[in-house]
Amino acid sequence: MSTNNLTPKIFACSQSIELAEKIAKAYGAELGNVKTTHFSDGEFQPAFEESIRGRRIFIIGSTFPNSDNLMEMLLMIDAAKRASARHVTAVMPYFGWARQDRKDKPRVAIGAKLVANLLQAAGATRIMTMDLHADQIQGFFEKPVDHMFASTIFLPYVKELGLDNLTIASPDMGGSKRAYAYSKYLGSDVVICYKQRKKANVISHMELIGEVEGKNVILVDDMIDTGGTLTKAADLMMERGAKSVRAICTHPILSGTAIDRIENSSLIELIVSDTIPLKRESSKIKVVSCAPLFADVMHKVQDNTSISDQFLM
Repeated sequence: MSTNNLTPKIFACSQSIELAEKIAKAYGAELGNVKTTHFSDGEFQPAFEESIRGRRIFIIGSTFPNSDNLMEMLLMIDAAKRASARHVTAVMPYFGWARQDRKDKPRVAIGAKLVANLLQAAGATRIMTMDLHADQIQGFFEKPVDHMFASTIFLPYVKELGLDNLTIASPDMGGSKRAYAYSKYLGSDVVICYKQRKKANVISHMELIGEVEGKNVILVDDMIDTGGTLTKAADLMMERGAKSVRAICTHPILSGTAIDRIENSSLIELIVSDTIPLKRESSKIKVVSCAPLFADVMHKVQDNTSISDQFLM
């Protein structure tokens, strides 16, 4: 039997098992068996418990901190390469370390480029991810990158809300392109928040560019970490006369007291994907699964068909 006709196999890193199970179910397959041996000093060794020789395999794992999650992905890619897998696709719904995409001050690393180098050195032949913090990270790879947009899963939900006087907002200048893409599809206005930081995760000043009075506002961003920017933006918009404020954030990092901050904010709802598992549930947080999107793109990659119909932005 030709190796080209062998069905692909799907495996999960430990931090993304729940999402991987959803993706595998949507794909119409079962997760492959992986056994991880842990040593007393914290070192670990994943091993495939079935043959993958000559097959295309998909390894699903978001690489949010701590760094063990990235290390596990690298070890599994290396193990797959050494087990003679034909193609090794790293499916990384959340691409960690992506905020380090350039030298923004002297004597710092470009972490996203380093991660790209590590993935390729480990043996990944393709990368699949969603809503990179910076689009140019795709250029850090010499291998194909399938970069999906979460708008594919969020826009149908927004349409179901049936909001009148809708306005899309960006919480900072860097996200204006994303906000304009949403607004173009929805036929809405756009406002932008201008913020200044004292240091990382600490905002010293914020101003609003545009009118929100009487509007139902939806803030869009690629990730939410501490929640400081979004909650401050929501409060500012309500002060300026907004009718309601919601937020769409693809990757729910939600570090520290972020969930408490969301619950105590002016936000009616925070809409996120399941690229990163929630630390705890909240009545204000709505999760829209990205599993059907990844499963569909994985099918198309396997069948060598176009994935362009998945791009609403």
